[in-house]
Amino acid sequence: MRLALFPTLFSLWKSSSIYINQSVKIFVPRFWTLTEFACLDPPAQPDLPSIDTANALASAVNLNLHNVQGDILYVLNVYYESCVVQVFASSKNAAQFKSHLKSVIAPLVTSTADLLEVSSQPTTALNIAFSQTGLHALGISDSLNFGYLDGISNPAVQGFQSPLPGQAVVPTGQILLGENGDTAIRPAWAKDGSFLVFRQLKQLVPEFNKFLEQNPIRAPGLTLQEGSDLLGARMFGRWKSGAPVFLAPLFDNPALGANPQQNNDFTYALSGQTPGNLTDQSKCPFAAHLRKMRPRADLGLPESNTHHIVRGGIPYGPELNSQEIASQTTQLERGLAFVSYQSNITNGFQFLQKRWADNTQFVHAGVGFDPIIGAAEGASRVITGLDSTNVSRAITLTTGKFTLVTLVFSN
Repeated sequence: MRLALFPTLFSLWKSSSIYINQSVKIFVPRFWTLTEFACLDPPAQPDLPSIDTANALASAVNLNLHNVQGDILYVLNVYYESCVVQVFASSKNAAQFKSHLKSVIAPLVTSTADLLEVSSQPTTALNIAFSQTGLHALGISDSLNFGYLDGISNPAVQGFQSPLPGQAVVPTGQILLGENGDTAIRPAWAKDGSFLVFRQLKQLVPEFNKFLEQNPIRAPGLTLQEGSDLLGARMFGRWKSGAPVFLAPLFDNPALGANPQQNNDFTYALSGQTPGNLTDQSKCPFAAHLRKMRPRADLGLPESNTHHIVRGGIPYGPELNSQEIASQTTQLERGLAFVSYQSNITNGFQFLQKRWADNTQFVHAGVGFDPIIGAAEGASRVITGLDSTNVSRAITLTTGKFTLVTLVFSN
């Protein structure tokens, strides 16, 4: 199933906020234009289930899809922005705001069931989110401890969708509060909500492209351009088409990338290897972003990883202009607006960033940082495994002043 066209009822171009009344204010990032967007997922990503299928799956785990916001279980994605408006509400009068939330805003919220019911899909979808500051103002607290296709590796959430080959299956409570798998005690009003992480990543795209161009992997049979493309794929773990580098170790395979029955169906285990002895990274580096974020067989089989999130990304900023391409220098800001949902931020986003992406000893000693999101508080990051002709070669990545992708090779 694909989502239908969502012509918006609002005209918010170059507007950063809208007031419903004195107590409720909706903030919209300036780069989200709410004119008209076709909310169609890229063909490489799983289709949404039909409403009948979703209801049957949800019934098996006692999940009420009318109580789950439409953007949580299926994050509207990178190519089709702005179909869901995130609402950040602020009020000096907590009691008054709660009253308005229940009587004015809640009836307007688009549920998962609303999105899946094709015959009655809304013309405008609305979801709400609260900042930590806003929650505290309401007296609510909790313990919160670059052209590459994204979203393929999102997990299948029990009660919402059947898994595709290789897709992780997670209990509903790893994403939704108060459901099976959520280990915390939640108040009744929080049931089927989720914790949202928003992260704005500025990207130096011309500099990243320059880095790949100047440092091609010089494998036999590859042109310099093919070597540059291979380096980028090994950093991400996927080619730009979405094809996993583990299954396409030398060249992109767009047909594989576009096939959701195949593009996630692997474990990193090779013939003759055991789950406790996965030392080969000739096909995919241990440090690759995809492998760091979901190690699969690197942690043993059957997979028992409990650190999953549902995530999505929206690119912002203009396309590269001719001056930026010629000078290989960023002149206009662009990047990625990242969101993730999880029932426990400490066990989800924070764990993935601190314990895996930033951990130079994960999943093996000497692997180094995740080359895409790994952070060392501005210091240089050392990584091994990116060069398939010499996987022991250490490569130093130098973080730019404002971004993650000013990269330099060193031996």
